[in-house]
Amino acid sequence: MSEIMRALNSVFRDVFDDEDLSIKPETSAADIDGWDSLTHVTLVLQVERTFGVRFTSSEVAALRSAGDLEALVAARSPSN
Repeated sequence: MSEIMRALNSVFRDVFDDEDLSIKPETSAADIDGWDSLTHVTLVLQVERTFGVRFTSSEVAALRSAGDLEALVAARSPSN
């Protein structure tokens, strides 16, 4: 598991209030109870805060999985 995915997993656990949650790149909204449009916004905002990045609305709308989010974070990270 990449460093970004480990950090994302922590964000997911916080947002969904589930310490047992374990995400994989293919994890999608269909896999997590409570992942609706409102929670999606909360998740994205928390990811932006955690990684110090900003996403456009079109980037957020295109997200389909945790792997998509991981790739977007990697592309937007200040170290890149």
